[in-house]
Amino acid sequence: MDLSYILNQLGEQHEDYFNAVSPPIVQTSNFLFDTVDDLRQAFAAEYDVFLYSRGNNPTVEILKQKLAALDGAEDALVFNSGASAIFCSVLPFVKSGDHIVSVKAPYTWAQRLFEVILPRFGVTTTYIDGTAIEHWQTATQPNTVLYYLESPNSWTYDIQDLSAVAALAKQHNIVTVIDNSYCTPLYQQPIKHGIDLVLQSATKFIGGHSDVVAGVVSGSKAHMSKIFYSEYMTTGAGATPFHAWLLLRGLRTLPIRLERVTRTTHAMIAWLKLQSWVSNIIYPLDAQHPQYALAKSQMKDAGGLLTFALEVKTVQQMEAFCNALKRFRMAVSWGGHESLIIPKCAGMSAADFDASNATHRQVRVYFGLEDAEVLQQDLSQAAQHAGL
Repeated sequence: MDLSYILNQLGEQHEDYFNAVSPPIVQTSNFLFDTVDDLRQAFAAEYDVFLYSRGNNPTVEILKQKLAALDGAEDALVFNSGASAIFCSVLPFVKSGDHIVSVKAPYTWAQRLFEVILPRFGVTTTYIDGTAIEHWQTATQPNTVLYYLESPNSWTYDIQDLSAVAALAKQHNIVTVIDNSYCTPLYQQPIKHGIDLVLQSATKFIGGHSDVVAGVVSGSKAHMSKIFYSEYMTTGAGATPFHAWLLLRGLRTLPIRLERVTRTTHAMIAWLKLQSWVSNIIYPLDAQHPQYALAKSQMKDAGGLLTFALEVKTVQQMEAFCNALKRFRMAVSWGGHESLIIPKCAGMSAADFDASNATHRQVRVYFGLEDAEVLQQDLSQAAQHAGL
């Protein structure tokens, strides 16, 4: 299926809803049945029918089909947040006594799952530098059941060799899960490299308008069914019909938004390299990235998220720079229409700031849909305000 068909036609049976161009929000909790036997069959196969919107819903179903097709997967599930997607893609595949291998410093709420929740039930996690396959091999134990990847991750944009990790996992019957939020299915399709489960924060590029929180997991029907009948239904973590409708709207423009963001980002990188107050730009498809060749082999492109360090001497200069920005908004997340910035020093006390530590001087920047020239002017005036 071509991209245009997936985004604009797949799953849309217009004759079922008055030939409306835009699929409706089927805002219902229940679905009716004509006979007791019809209801009995629905109870026995809730994964495949509309029974109760906590499980399946027509608006959500259209979105699921599109997201699965984009990932090259058999099926997908949509969640009320990216954190829910992480939780429900890990829990069904572990039990007491099991072991997980995860990339170091994963997303905050994945790390909370591994360090706070799972240890209460006898599940342990080993963190590794996932950039070398040898590290995965060394960390694997007889009771290892799951590999957790982020490629690229945010802030440092470390990359894992997806094909190598997937091959190793299959040798040991280990389930592989990857957070693909950075790339989206348009720039990377981990399932084609042998990864089992692909998750992403649909809050970001899929939604694209900073007005919905959601997550998605895609994979085989067997894995989706396992998740559906356990954590998905039990926790009630599914997306609402309205949120699914917003995500469908976002999908329509995903290619052109991603293309614009990427074009702006490449222009901004070239400009940033000329600024004396900028150092250590980290971006997976910048030729200076240590894993540039691997990134090129796995990713079609990269989006609008990168990290660079400011040449400051004090935390006051860091704060002055960020506080002076007018076009960039200071906030977490990325993937919306607006450009964002978040300084590393926001996660520490001012007293702990060490200007000799390059990571303390880092800012993570997301370039949105604004013109590059406008963003350059804003960064320049902020640097001048901070005395850089």
